[in-house]
Amino acid sequence: MIIHLIDGTYELFRHFYGLRTFNKGKDKPYGAVSGVLNGILKMIEDDATHIGVATDHVIESFRNQLWADYKTGYGIERVLRSQFGPLEKGLETMGVAVWPMVELEADDGLASAAYLAAKSKRVDKVCIWTPDKDLAQCVKGDRVVQIDRRANVIRNEEGVKKKFGVSPALIPDWLALVGDDADGYPGIAGIGKIGAANLLNEYGTIEDFPDKVLGKKRKQALLFKRLATLRTDAKLFKNMSELHWRGPTPAFTAFCKKIGDEKLLDRAKAAMK
Repeated sequence: MIIHLIDGTYELFRHFYGLRTFNKGKDKPYGAVSGVLNGILKMIEDDATHIGVATDHVIESFRNQLWADYKTGYGIERVLRSQFGPLEKGLETMGVAVWPMVELEADDGLASAAYLAAKSKRVDKVCIWTPDKDLAQCVKGDRVVQIDRRANVIRNEEGVKKKFGVSPALIPDWLALVGDDADGYPGIAGIGKIGAANLLNEYGTIEDFPDKVLGKKRKQALLFKRLATLRTDAKLFKNMSELHWRGPTPAFTAFCKKIGDEKLLDRAKAAMK
């Protein structure tokens, strides 16, 4: 059994701005939602059987209490923000397991789902569909991999080491040192990507660094590591069968009509055969 875990928020953004290339600024109210659902249905048509999608129901999380400049929903275009809820409803009515995250982030949802799935002996492989470098920390050997559609690459543990210079387990430390612009924390001044990898490969985790390495910046580095470390304790499902796609619910008919994509319903019904 292969488990496919998808970053719903990233996919919504990707489709929204991808459509901008063609719609000349005339955004359809549900254009990105339709794009995401069609993409997931394509995976099902290509024989994906077990799928889970994590979304940011709200952009803020517990991390905003730890670092004032951590990312928020400020600046998200209204027409894009208005599609967050409909995406979750669309996934639910299409019969796809969806986890809207509130206190945690979608990345934490994906990390938790990967952790739960990897524990099951029934699972042969876990595929995490996102280019987000945070999720590289979840990769384990060839069993849990990250699929980066943007770079058209599948990263196993060796792939993570090749890209970042460190093992998946050290990704939170690496991000703490180099920073993450997307999440809003700067890292430690004077330490670049190669330097961070060299330090981590020499000393191990930030907690094991000699005092001379970070000095007074140690406390800040540990805070950034906490920001970068994904939670794996979200109780998302109890059994792999909860991720098994069995077809759309009766409510999907009305939903497809609402978003103006009734062909999606026909495809979903056909995929059940």
